[in-house]
Parts: sequence; C-alpha cells; structure tokens
Amino acid sequence: MKNLGLKVVSLLLACVVWFIVSAPRREPVRERIVTAPLSLVGMPSTLVITTDLPSAVAVRVRGRANDLRTLAAASLEVPVDLSWAQQSGDIEITLRPQLINVPPEIEVVSIVPNKIHFRIEQLRQRALPIRPFLVGDPPAGYQIGEATTDPPLALVSGPASQILKLSEVATERIIMTGRTGAFVQNVAVVSDSPLVRVISPLTTQVTVPVLAEVGPNPPGTAPDTAGSSDTAGPSNTGDTAGTAGPAAAAEKTGTQ
Repeated sequence: MKNLGLKVVSLLLACVVWFIVSAPRREPVRERIVTAPLSLVGMPSTLVITTDLPSAVAVRVRGRANDLRTLAAASLEVPVDLSWAQQSGDIEITLRPQLINVPPEIEVVSIVPNKIHFRIEQLRQRALPIRPFLVGDPPAGYQIGEATTDPPLALVSGPASQILKLSEVATERIIMTGRTGAFVQNVAVVSDSPLVRVISPLTTQVTVPVLAEVGPNPPGTAPDTAGSSDTAGPSNTGDTAGTAGPAAAAEKTGTQ
C-alpha cells in the first residue's frame, strides 16, 4: 500500500489525458455538402470548349464535426484532366470522389453532377475585313460617303466552326448624328462572339467622308429666285414695245 495516493493521482491524470485526447474521436459523424469549383488541367492550347460547362459541383463529404468545421470550401476543387484530348468532338467525363484532395479524416461520399458533357473544337485563325459600325444619320442635306479603315484587315482566332462562318468583324460604334464634314477616328476592333478573339490590330483608323447632297439648293443656302425676275423682264419690255410700235407708226404716216 506504499505510495497508494500517488498511484491514484497518476491514474486520475491518465484518465483525464485520455478523455481530452479521445474527445474528437467520440464526436458524432456527420455529412455536409460543399461547393467545389471545376479545375480543367492539361487543356491543349490548340483546343477550345464551345459549349456550356458548370463552373462548380456539389460535393457531399462525411466526417466528424470538428473536422468538417475546418474544411473550407475554397480549398476543395475537382480536377478534370484534358491532356488526352487531341481533336474536336463531344466529351463525357465521370467525376470520381478519389480525384478530390481531402484530409484523411474526411470521406467524399458523392459528387453532383457526377458526369459532365461538353464539346471541344480546334482553334483556327483567319484574316477578315473590318467594317466601320456607323450609327445615326447626318443632318438633312448631307450624306455619308464610303468609310474606309486603316488597316483594312484584322486577324482573329476562334473555334473552326465559327471562324469559317465569319465574313467580317466590326468596329465599335461611330456616332454620325450631327456630322457635316469628313472626319477620322481611332476605334477598337471587336467581335460579336465571346469565343472569337481579335488578335491584331486591336484598333483601326476609320475615315468617314460626309458630303453635301448635290441639288439646286445646297445645305445652308436660300432658294434661287433670280431666274423668275430675269424671265419677267424681257417679257414686259417686249409687250411695251409691241403696244407702242403700231401707234407710233400710224402717227408717222398721218404726218406724212
């Protein structure tokens, strides 16, 4: 019975330490759903995805409450390996729980959706004419001439199916309202499709001639009334001469 008190105290301390250390293991197992972004890995630079693709998926994880609390959604991601893709076509990929990197205390139960479908195409480049995008009309009496761009062509890149259908690219809007003379303006070259990218040039110089319409009354001048006065003058003079002429001749004959 020697040192019995010391042995009892040691036993109590061991129980307390065991209770503290084993506390996390005694927590109930729970499940939680977190949102994890998709991460495309190894995508060849010569290919592009042309259909909608979910940016994130719902991941159901299982673990003890304390471990789940420390699991941040931002640290999770679902990698999608596309290094094997070499040509255009439709693709279906199954998302497997084993691909997600989680702590060993956490188990990935499921992923929703667990399959993704999309299409990839080869990238193509092409030189296309640049069309000035003119908006509005000049004042009455003026007309727009043929606008030109310098440089006249732009190199674009995009999916082959879209590049082959394009016949031109346009500039940003050029406002024509109130214009009464020729002008030059530097504007950006843009693409209507989010998958078609303008490589070069990013801007172009547009020259737009604005001309006065050809006609009897050019813009800014009053109607010409001189013609009617000139016509009336000789007519009146001729009438006067025609009336006085016979009377004068008769008077001259009587006198003789």
